[in-house]
Amino acid sequence: MDKKIQNLLYSIGLTSNYVGYRQMTIALEIAVQEPKSLCMVTKWLYPETAKRCGTNWKAVERNIRTALRCTWKTSQHTLEQMAGHSLEIIPKPAQFLAILAHGISGGY
Repeated sequence: MDKKIQNLLYSIGLTSNYVGYRQMTIALEIAVQEPKSLCMVTKWLYPETAKRCGTNWKAVERNIRTALRCTWKTSQHTLEQMAGHSLEIIPKPAQFLAILAHGISGGY
């Protein structure tokens, strides 16, 4: 699972030198294992990720938003391919995580 997540993140331009890289990998791991977590990102996914990373949920959310903005600038087309349709506006962080989790599960 870890290798799939790393490969996916690298394919959209998020490398391990990015501050929130570890948080993204953990959030995606949780999202893939527990898809219901994507319905409760601020109540469950962010706090659980923060707990595993030794930080707070607001830092997790901020880092995911930053990753989303970076991905939108550099890899919008790849993100749209994973989503299966064009994205007219930048997705919300929960949508971003859902698209990436789907990409991992679907073998993107």
